[in-house]
Parts: sequence; C-alpha cells; structure tokens
Amino acid sequence: MRTGDPVVSILSWLSQLPLLDRLELAALSGWSRSAVYRAVESLEGERLVQPVAHASDLIPPTRRYTLTAAGLRRLAESEGINAERLLHERPVSEQARRLFLGRIDALAVLYRLCCTMADVAFPIRIRCYRALPVDLSLRLADGRTIALVRLGRINERRSLARRLARLRDGPAFAAVLLLAPEETRLREVARRLRSFPRPCFLALERDAVTAGLDSLIWRAPTPEVALSLREALGLAGPHNSWPTERLLVRVSPPAGEFSVGRPPDSMLAACLGPSEKRCLDLIGDWPWTRTDHLAALLGVGRTRLRGLLQRSGQWGLIARTNVAGQTRLTLSHRGLALVARRDRASVGELRKRWSSEVSDPAAEFDWRNFRGFRTRQLLRNLAHTDSVHGFLAALAKQARVKGWELTQLDPPQRASRYFHFGDRQRSIQPDAFGVLHREGRNQPFFLEWERRAIRPSTMIRRLAPYLRYYSSRQPLQDHGAQPLVLVLFEDPLAADHFRRVAQEATAGRGVDLPLNVSDRYELARVGPCSLFVRAKA
Repeated sequence: MRTGDPVVSILSWLSQLPLLDRLELAALSGWSRSAVYRAVESLEGERLVQPVAHASDLIPPTRRYTLTAAGLRRLAESEGINAERLLHERPVSEQARRLFLGRIDALAVLYRLCCTMADVAFPIRIRCYRALPVDLSLRLADGRTIALVRLGRINERRSLARRLARLRDGPAFAAVLLLAPEETRLREVARRLRSFPRPCFLALERDAVTAGLDSLIWRAPTPEVALSLREALGLAGPHNSWPTERLLVRVSPPAGEFSVGRPPDSMLAACLGPSEKRCLDLIGDWPWTRTDHLAALLGVGRTRLRGLLQRSGQWGLIARTNVAGQTRLTLSHRGLALVARRDRASVGELRKRWSSEVSDPAAEFDWRNFRGFRTRQLLRNLAHTDSVHGFLAALAKQARVKGWELTQLDPPQRASRYFHFGDRQRSIQPDAFGVLHREGRNQPFFLEWERRAIRPSTMIRRLAPYLRYYSSRQPLQDHGAQPLVLVLFEDPLAADHFRRVAQEATAGRGVDLPLNVSDRYELARVGPCSLFVRAKA
C-alpha cells in the first residue's frame, strides 16, 4: 500500500514480493513511474537493492530487484522491527531468494496479472508462498482474497491431480484464478474443477500477460462462457482466507553480489535468454534428440544452434552423448532441476524418470546401464525414438515453408488422454500430440509410429483405444475440434494392410475415425504436411 515515501514503499513491496520490476512496482504501489524510477535508482546507488536481468518467451527483457542485506536493515529501521524477524516472516532471506529466483519465469507472469488486477481493485495486498498449492494470494480492498495458481508445462497428470486436491482441501478463497500453459491442459483442468466448491476461472498463461481488464480470456469450468477479469472478480465469493506458511527455521541475510562466472543453480533461470530456455524445454520434452532434429524444431541453422547450446553446455545443463554415430542431447541433472524448480515439480521424481547418468561409467554403452526408467525405454527403442523425432522435425520444417505454424507439440507423457468407456477408465497413449495452425484454424493431431503392428490381430489392438476414444464426445471436449490420428509405418505394405483393417473396423463399429495412414517412403517423397492436406480434401 502507498506510504509517504516512495523509497520506503519500494523496500516494503520488495520484502513481500521478491523480483518485482519497476513497472510492476509502480502499478502495485500507486506511485508514478517517474517516482519509482528515481527511487529505484537511488536505492541501487546505495546498494540497498540488487538488479537481476530477466527475459522469457512471454516477458520482454527487464530488470527485477531484490533486497540486499543493507536494504533489509534499512527496511527494519524504517518499520521499527528487528531485522531477524523480517528474515523469518518475509521472503527476504538468502534461502527464500534462491527459491524464488528459480521460479522467476512463473513469478513474472503472475506479477503481470497482479498489476492488471490492481487497475480494478486498488489498493491490493499480495502474499507469496513457497509450498502451498497456490502461488500468490491477493487481498482486495473489500477484504476478499483471490488465489493465483500457475500450472507448469512439465507437470504430469498425477502431480496435477495432487495439487488440485490440495487446493480443494485448503483455505477458502473468494475465487481461484488459474493459468494454464496451453489449451489442452486448460480443458483438462476445467473438467477436474467442475465440482470445485468455490468459484474458479481459467485462462491461458500467454493471454493473461498481455490482456486488459475487459479482455474476454477467462472462463469458468462450466459452462464455457468467455469472461473478462473484471467480470470474474465480480463473480467471486465472500471468502477472505489469508493463509500463512510455517516460518523457515534456518535463515540468513541475502548474500553479496551474484557470481559473474558460472552462475549458481538459483541464478540459471535469470541468466538464460528466452531462446536458450526454449531450446532446453525441447531437449527436456524430447530427450536423446539429434542435433539436426533439434535445429529443425527450433527453426534455426546449425551455427545458431551451437550458439544456443554454448552456455547451457558450459554451465552443465545438457549432456552430449554419441549414440549410433550421432550426437544426442539430454538434460543433465542440473538441467532437470532447473525446469523442475520453475514449474514446482519434484526434482527427485524428474531425475528418477529422465536421468541420463549411468550406473557403471566404465561399461560400454547399454540402455540397461542408465538410471532413468523412461530414459531406458527411449534408448531400448532408439530406432522408434529417432523416427518420431524425425517426423516432427520434418513437419516443423515443411510447415514453415508453407506458412503454417506448429503451435503445440507434446511428448508422450503429456500426449496421453484418459476417458471413461463403459464402466472403466481407458486411455490412449500416442507417441506425440500436436496442434498445427493452418489457414486460420487449428488442427490437432495424434501421432503413432508403428514398427510392430504387422499382423491383423496386432493392428486391431492398436486401433481399439482410438475406436473407444472417438466413439465418445471426449475428443471434442479435450481439444475443441476432432484431432487427426496419423499412423505411420516403415513399410508401405504394412501401411496398406493397416488401411484395410482400419476401414473394416470403423465400418463395423460405426465410428468416424479421422485416420491418415502413411509410410516412410511416401513421407520422404511428399512430406508430412501432405497428411493434413489429404485430411482437408
């Protein structure tokens, strides 16, 4: 809240919300931009605050600020309280600073949403959390509290369910504003929240950063009616929970200047640029990818790719391994920890799945030697892994030539869909899911690269989950449009055989399955985009 001195006000806001930038400080404190800029310049000159350069895909380059040890003492003097008490009660300790620096990309998005809310509900108070299922809570001028929740892109179905369950059983907020990374995840969460006991409103993360108060980007779990932020706040309930967390036991004052060499783990998210982060995200999604496939997915040449990988390699975020004569890239343990902390995922669980470390460094290359159980699965079926990566890389490359855009690309762990059929829960487990934006509309698709479905009985078993899925309304509810099912084979004869089996199966079940079947040789001749042109025809 605004006080009589902008310097004291800024110190107070930074002690509650670490890593605000100057525009956010102006919007939340109520001081003019010129007053905030002068105050921050003075504080920086006295070394009471320390700048952190930051940029992401959604947030343009800016300078964010944290309190120094001297700034903490100045704030304690101005508020007439003990500096040790501030270290325990507010996120100003070195331990808290490291935690929130790891989440800087997520915090930046949430802070921009808070600034938009301040335009309609000024003054507001905000509280930041380390471990609660909500990321931030806001207290409006009328006393109601709003919870802000951001879902990370790497969070899988089980961890998402756990977090939403904790949110349901937690404090009663007037409303929950939830940000999702993409449309598919938003729809999935909306279904889970239909029985939520309090008002919930969902939006895409990229929309929440730039949208204004009256932009129709928010929707309730049901029905799907577009709302503005102003309308969503008007529908919030009367609840005013203002939860606190257990105090940190061990705290220390903020450390000195940040390292200018190899950055510590907490500074990695701030030191990397948007393109470098996107490169790491793709490697994390598609481990053991070849460099030529990665370059095609990013839309860059090999020289540019080397530049994007240079600092990540020097800082130990990626591991390079020569497999079958090709250089392949995976995230190292340090890289996995980086993306896990950003999205509030478990570092231990992520390493258990995707670790590229070997049990016996002296042994020859063998998939059985790797610690990550999903890593072993990918390496055991390396030819299949290469085929999937190669198709997606070729699709991304040809789509750019045609003026299309691959707006979403999910690996198997996020491509799975679960649904009820009869009295059982069923699922489809594709090799990838994507959304291709072409000619003004989105075309979702599932990808299956088949190497083993060569007998009619095996082909029927591969088709059965999709026949069940498309016999329901679930595909439309999941994606807002009917996704294509692309089934690709190594051998043209197997592809022709599969077409005949699929025609008989769909006709017998009366299911409209939007299926396109092709093979490696046809794809090499006409390109993967032909599958989507054929679907339109």
